[in-house]
Amino acid sequence: MRFITSETELADIIRKGGVIAYPTEAVWGLGCDPFNELAVRRILALKSRPESKGLILVAGAQEELAPWLKILDSDAMQRLVSLNETPTSWVVPDTQITPSWVRGEHKSVAIRLSQHSPVQRLCAAFKGVIVSTSANPAGLAPAMNADEVYAYFGDKIDAIFHASLGEASQPSQVRDILTNKLFRA
Repeated sequence: MRFITSETELADIIRKGGVIAYPTEAVWGLGCDPFNELAVRRILALKSRPESKGLILVAGAQEELAPWLKILDSDAMQRLVSLNETPTSWVVPDTQITPSWVRGEHKSVAIRLSQHSPVQRLCAAFKGVIVSTSANPAGLAPAMNADEVYAYFGDKIDAIFHASLGEASQPSQVRDILTNKLFRA
């Protein structure tokens, strides 16, 4: 496991099936290529998280959301790409784009357009969305710094992105893209 400052190097690790830790808007997250089943299963095992719960995806720019934007009406499209004061992950109907190992038991996927610069740079270097799940084993508090990430996972992850945590006070809220129903505050 290495501390890395280069988004290009981190994106290469993700493309090769690696798992990284990175700072999000409020807590540290674990990330990988959502279309790489082995990498996603590795995160689920690290977290002792059941696949059935599903995982959030994060994008750094609107163009990375293109596959999902194509399936939404204009109001839902606007919600997905809107800039929100509170980080918001939107639950989007989806059975065709996102693999079942990311969606879990759902016919939808939660997607967030991040306004946090390190996440934006990482997604831009990767050229797509990545998995965004808190960096902690089930039942423990999310890591709030790189030292906590290392204490939880040590060399079981491939790299830690040496960048700053965002200033949000809590992880993203989760809302339904069609109804605006709040699932997680």
